Amino acid sequence: MLRLDGVTVRFGTHTALDAVDLEVSAHETVCVLGPSGSGKSTLLRVVAGLQRADEGRVLLSGRDQSAVPPHKRGVGLMFQDHQLFPQRDVAGNVAFGPRMHRTGRAETERRVAELLELVGLPGAGRRSVTALSGGEQQRVALARALAPEPRLLMLDEPLGQLDRGLRERLVVELRALFQRLGTTVLAVTHDHGEAFALADRVVVMREGRIAQTGTPLEVWQRPASPFVARFLGFDNLVPATVVGQAADTAWGTLPVPEGTPRGTTRLLVRPGGVSLRAPQEGLRCTVEARTFRGGDASTVTVLLRPHDGPPLEAACTLRDAPEEGAEVGAVFDPREVVALTGPDEESVGTDEEVFETDEDGPGTDARDAETDDGSSRPGLFPGQLFGEDVPKDA
Repeated sequence: MLRLDGVTVRFGTHTALDAVDLEVSAHETVCVLGPSGSGKSTLLRVVAGLQRADEGRVLLSGRDQSAVPPHKRGVGLMFQDHQLFPQRDVAGNVAFGPRMHRTGRAETERRVAELLELVGLPGAGRRSVTALSGGEQQRVALARALAPEPRLLMLDEPLGQLDRGLRERLVVELRALFQRLGTTVLAVTHDHGEAFALADRVVVMREGRIAQTGTPLEVWQRPASPFVARFLGFDNLVPATVVGQAADTAWGTLPVPEGTPRGTTRLLVRPGGVSLRAPQEGLRCTVEARTFRGGDASTVTVLLRPHDGPPLEAACTLRDAPEEGAEVGAVFDPREVVALTGPDEESVGTDEEVFETDEDGPGTDARDAETDDGSSRPGLFPGQLFGEDVPKDA
């Protein structure tokens, strides 16, 4: 369905996309993950035809899109801030695309009613969009993006402005809807939990390049590099020398899975693979803090300060979590130890620079945001995908 061959985009001396190769199959949902400035929003704009590629090709259904304007590419784009037309009611917003394509009135009305039913807003056509909740506005924006029946639907941080609880509910609904419709989806998000729940395949980007691609389970279980591991929220990383089924580390000798390559590497230990025992039974540590992560109040992340080696995290139930200041012993499960084979890129930038989670920066608007190099881009409206200016009554 979609293929990018060596796509490169430059803004002055800055390379926003660096020879990116990517394929999205028909009926597949692919989510692109990455920190601010990684190039993920630029990738969407290139596919939509809103940004020219300096090198490489974008192909849709096997056809090179280099000379194809945005409104003839057959793609839909849903923005983070929804960009609904406040002067139009719900039905008027959803009908925008079909009308721009000169679809007949009866067919447009049928399509609007069908989509409002699909997104869970039956009978809401006459409601004012300004009176809708954030979740309802998100549903209307999705219906509007689907109304022209695009061959490819692109989502730019689709749930970014919603509260966590609503995001978690809607992402499940979105996946079910896309599966029901057979929609081909390319989405961009900084939230790996959202991406893993929505996608058939995830693509992690850094500095304009693809750092890793795979199913959510593959990426979660085997991050390709220290960068990917840290981006996914894993902090238990330590240099190691592997000999047989053990590794010498700053935390002492750690067991590793059978088949782990020998030699110098960097190990990831998932917090769930760190068990807390009596101090004499493992690596001696002091409990520094206990925190809740991932929205699961029954699981606690315990921050440990080993007597030897860097800080360490363990995961346990709230009932079993030791008090702050307690002395414990950390024991490692080899099934939760991963040897990272990719390059160690931790020296590039600070954590704040690398893992900032807002693609456009705080307080910006999707219609007047910054590109990946910090330069401004013109406002983007849905009409640009249909070859029309925004109507005066929109």
